[in-house]
Amino acid sequence: MKLQTTLLSFLLIIATGISAQVKPQQWDLTNCINYALTNNIQIQKSKITLEQSKINTKQAKAQLFPNLSGSINQNFSNNPLQTADGTTTSSYSGNYGISSSLLLFDGGKTEKNIRQQKLLEQVGQFNVQYSQKTIQFSILQSYLQILYATETVKIDSATVEVSKFQFERGGNLLKAGSISKVDVAKLESQYSSDKYQLVVAKNNLETQKINLKQLLELKVEDQLNMAIPLLDDFDILKPLPTLQSIYATSLNVMPQLKSSKLNIQVAELETEKANAGYLPKINLNASVGTNNSSMSSLSFNKQLQDGLNDGIGISVSIPIFTNRSNKSAVETNRLNERTSELNLRETEKSLLTEVESSYQDALSAQSQYVAAQEKVKSLQTSYDLIDQQFTLGLKNTLDLLTEKNNLLAAKQGLLQAKYLSIMNVQMLNLYQDIQLEIK
Repeated sequence: MKLQTTLLSFLLIIATGISAQVKPQQWDLTNCINYALTNNIQIQKSKITLEQSKINTKQAKAQLFPNLSGSINQNFSNNPLQTADGTTTSSYSGNYGISSSLLLFDGGKTEKNIRQQKLLEQVGQFNVQYSQKTIQFSILQSYLQILYATETVKIDSATVEVSKFQFERGGNLLKAGSISKVDVAKLESQYSSDKYQLVVAKNNLETQKINLKQLLELKVEDQLNMAIPLLDDFDILKPLPTLQSIYATSLNVMPQLKSSKLNIQVAELETEKANAGYLPKINLNASVGTNNSSMSSLSFNKQLQDGLNDGIGISVSIPIFTNRSNKSAVETNRLNERTSELNLRETEKSLLTEVESSYQDALSAQSQYVAAQEKVKSLQTSYDLIDQQFTLGLKNTLDLLTEKNNLLAAKQGLLQAKYLSIMNVQMLNLYQDIQLEIK
């Protein structure tokens, strides 16, 4: 029964591992982000760097313990001369030993190195988080570009259908003598132009999908069936916190800020390690050894017993004159401290620029969206009236096409404002470490 339970648990673990790699049937924003966090190459590389930092920490801790090494030396001396009884004077000898040393004092350099490696390990963790955050920004932008391109295709497809209807209607009006061949030619030209724009929109959609597939590390044969969310005015016109509160939150949660702060501490420890170079270094040494020789008449075991020796001692290394190496190291690391502090300020400044830009873009896009809604509504009404008047012969083809293009441009402006607003609102969520969710 116990064996069956073990086998069942093993199979469940395997099944869980396999299911974790299964690609979703439809890709929404959450699926895209979760899949990218697992499979993106840059994130995986940052995790490898983190593992290397953990190894370095273990190596630093190991310096507190004594080392142990063994040695075996075998020597053969060839002498062609012979003794009076005809035997050769060639000989061989062996030396065998075990030695160990323990660091007693190095000015605290080893302890500081351990603390430094622990900090670098934390920096590695924040670098992984930064890679993950970066890929979330990229996925968000690429995903919304696909949604924007998808809606553009829908608008252009509907425009083509209207153009086709107008062209066919123009042919009927030409037969009835209501419009000229020039007017029909204009309608046909507009129909061709709209079909071309539809092709461009479809190509752009496929390009955006390719970009997302690359971020997801998908293969060429993998299909990207996008889940299209139902976005309403609440998603687009979501109220924003104040810029000050968003920036204050981002200073506490963004991993690049945490990493920069830790790098200052790392630089300070490096300076302390350099200062430790002025202090003496004390080691405890111990050894055990023995030897044998073919020139001895004693047995091998007896030689080893008689040659057995051991010793213990303390070695002290005192730096007196180091050709300025210690002083240069201290001065260099103090400069590195200042550089780390400046890097932190630069990171804070860069983050402020990003947050402020997204905030202003979000407010602007929301205002544009509201204005674009009114513009589309009024132009749609105007276009419908002109279309009716064109049918009655009260408006010419130029008036109809001009109003139609104005309406199309307004719809594109509305669409652009819509997705700019959503994108920047979601980016502000990322800066506050709020989970992305578009449904």
